[in-house]
Parts: sequence; structure tokens; C-alpha cells
Amino acid sequence: MSFQSLDFLAFLAITAGLCYAAAGLDRHLAAVCLTIASLLFYIVGGGWGAFLVLIVGLAVSAAAARYLTAEIPAGGRGAGKPAKSPACRRCCLACASAWHIGILAVFKYASFFTGGRISLSSPPLGLSFFTFQQLWLMKEVYTGDFRLGRRDSLPLYAFFFPTAVSGPILKPQAFFPQLHNEKFLQPDSRDVAAGLCAITGGMAKKVLLSDNLGVVVNTGWEHLAELSAPDAWLVILGYTLQLYLDFSGYCDIAAGSARLLGLRLPVNFNSPYRSLSAGEFWRRWHITLTGFLRECVYVPLGGSRRGMNRTCINILTVFLISGLWHGAGWTFIVWGGLHGLAQVAERLWGKRRDRLPASIRWLLTFFFVNMAWVFFRAPSLSGALALLKAAFAGGLCFPSSRLLNGVLPNEAAALGILLPALEPWAGLLLTLLIFGAALTVVFWPRNMTEIMERFEPVSWRCAVLAALAAWSILSFTGVETFIYSNF
Repeated sequence: MSFQSLDFLAFLAITAGLCYAAAGLDRHLAAVCLTIASLLFYIVGGGWGAFLVLIVGLAVSAAAARYLTAEIPAGGRGAGKPAKSPACRRCCLACASAWHIGILAVFKYASFFTGGRISLSSPPLGLSFFTFQQLWLMKEVYTGDFRLGRRDSLPLYAFFFPTAVSGPILKPQAFFPQLHNEKFLQPDSRDVAAGLCAITGGMAKKVLLSDNLGVVVNTGWEHLAELSAPDAWLVILGYTLQLYLDFSGYCDIAAGSARLLGLRLPVNFNSPYRSLSAGEFWRRWHITLTGFLRECVYVPLGGSRRGMNRTCINILTVFLISGLWHGAGWTFIVWGGLHGLAQVAERLWGKRRDRLPASIRWLLTFFFVNMAWVFFRAPSLSGALALLKAAFAGGLCFPSSRLLNGVLPNEAAALGILLPALEPWAGLLLTLLIFGAALTVVFWPRNMTEIMERFEPVSWRCAVLAALAAWSILSFTGVETFIYSNF
């Protein structure tokens, strides 16, 4: 069930209404209702087969968590201390982690690592996010930083429908305590208004901006050999904007939906394209993934505690894992490696880089991010190199009208009818509008998280949101799936 559909909006409204009514009787009953709704959402979207695979993984996590938290009973010697030896606890964590990583590897990477000799059907919906979330849970339980309570619902944590498909990746401390908060399934009017604002903003990002930028990007990749330099740069910048608006739009809808249910999701984006370094970019982009990799991979490897050489190796390892997590292909590995090398270079450059003007540091970072995204989007390494060659060695001419065809098609037709003199320029004008609006959203001083926190439902804001919601809903037909749902 896609977020950008009337089916989802109806599902969200019905689920919220039922949970509100149940919460008025018993909060635990309401939590059960939300859990059932989340399971149904996943089954409808992922199918029974995918659901059963993840249910087995959830059972593994539950058993491991119970084993890791077992304590010596009161009255016995050493009461309150772990009942299992450190070696047994480490073995339990390793086996449970191996299960989750193995399932992910079999479904997602079997074809890649065997050269296509072994190929399974598509992996279960949201498997990459599910796997990292379960690993994070077990790591926190193992270290003693988190302890599951009797009424903490693991199925709700794993299948909470706003996050089940594409995250954010939930650290257990960011989710379970909220289930005991007085606002859980009983949000106040301010939270409801903020949630509706985020849902509307997220839909507009996805439907009106990202998907129309995708028309330019997809057309460019389909006619790669014919691109001039301006065409290539339009495609490169278009994908940089498309990917951010697509994924952050999803996260906005997820955060807004959670807010309607009295829950707050962790911030996953914080204006990443305003970053002044590759390191800062990853503190602002996909923040929950960065947090997981830092706490569950980088720190256990030794972090920056074992000298510069080991630090650089650890950084490269983390980003190669990040690249592979995003997709089973050399393009993703190269993309991850490029970001790892960029962070290593910044470490070696040191404080001398900080002496550069902020504008230069931003330009270097934004240029690098654009170049790296080429490999992320490319179907092959040769395709990525071909696009980069066109960008730097292609001829100079006005961007091809072919790239602009299909951008806001209904709006372009209406513009041609209302203002016939502008009909030949409708595609160009609407493309400029889309790119201008996208750049404005990307670099706006306040991101959606800040807007939600300060949102006041005054008349003019409600009118603007109603117009955006109507425009987005009318544009649902033909909308592409969220990019990150493929990962």
C-alpha cells in the first residue's frame, strides 16, 4: 500500500479513528489495535511469504533478547546479575546477528555474489531496514543500554506501518518509551495539526517535485549517448534533488502519520545539502542509518581510538557496508567507497580545510555529493562514466526539449489552452518552476522537523496546505514508488 495513494490515506484515517476510540477505553487495547493494523498493512504490501520470513526473524530477536536479559533469581548468589556467562551471551548475540545478516544476504546478495548462478525472488519488503533495526535492538539489549519491558510490543516495533517499508531505522530507546507516554494514541490538537502538515508537505515533495524531476532524470538516462553537457548537468542535479525530495518526502509522511498516533519518529534529514563537508553531510543525511553504522559497526571496530591508519580503515569499511546495504551492485559499492574516501581525505586534510571560506567548502561538498550520486543512480559503472564524460566533454547547447517532455503534463496542457502563446515554452517554464521549487525546498532555512515543532494552524497556512493536498491527490495517478523502498 503506497503512501501516495487514497488507499493509504483511508487506511491511516480508519486506523487513527479506531485507535483513538480504543484508547479512550484502554491504552493496551489501543496498542493491540495499532499492532494488528500494522501487521495487516505489511501483509497487504509485502505478502504472506515475506511476512512469515520476518516473523521468524522477529522470533529469533525475541528469544535472543530474553536470553541476554536473563538474570539470577532473587535469593540466589549473585541475584540480579546476568544468568549467562559473558561467553554464552556473546555467542547468543553472534548467532542471532548471523541469522539476520544471513537472511539479508541470501535474499538480497545471492545473485551478486554468485555471478547470477543463484537468484531468489525479490527480498521481503523493507528487509534491509528490518535487519538493521533488529541488530540495533539486540546490540542495545546485549550492552544493557535497553531492557524490554513486559508490555513492549516487538511486533509493533518491527512492523509499525509508517516505518516498515523505508524507515527511519528505530533505535529501541527512541520507540518503546513512547508507548507508555500519555500522548500515545491520544495526541492533542497541536500534534494532529503538525502531523497533517508533515503528511501534506511530504506528499507535495514526492508527487509534485520528486516524480517530475524523475521524468527529466529517466529521460536523460534513456538517451545517454545523445546528451550535451547542459543536458548531463540537468540530469545530475535533477537526480540529486529527486532522491532527497523522494526519501525526505517519505520520512515526512511517516513522521506525520506517527504524530497522528501520538508518536514521534527520530529526525532522519536535517537539510543535508547545506553541509560544508562530507562528514557533516552524513550527520544530516539518513541520520538513523548513520547512527546505526556508528554505534553498531564503527565503534565496535575500534572507532578512532587506535590511530589514524586504523581510523581510516574503519571509515572505509563502514561506508563500503553502507554502499552494499543500499544495493547489490558495483555502482553502490563505488558510491560508498567514494564517500569513505572523502571522509578519510577530510581527516587527513584536518583543520587546514576549515580555514577555507564557508562558500568554498559548501561548493566542494555539494559538487562531490552530485558526482557520487551519479554512481548511485547509474545502471552500471560504464553508464556512470558515460554520463560524467557527457557532463565534462559534451557539446554546449540549449537543453534538449526531449528532457522536458512529460514534466507536469496536465499543467502543461492547461497552460497551452489558457495561454496559447506560451504553449511552445510550457515544458521549459514548468521545468524551471520544478527545479526552482525543489532548490527552494532543499535550501529553505527551516526543514520539516522544525516546521512541525513550530506549526500553528492559522487560516492562511491551512489554505496553502489544503491546496497542496488537493493538487497532490489529483496527481496520484502514475506516481512512481518511493526510491528507497527498493533498498
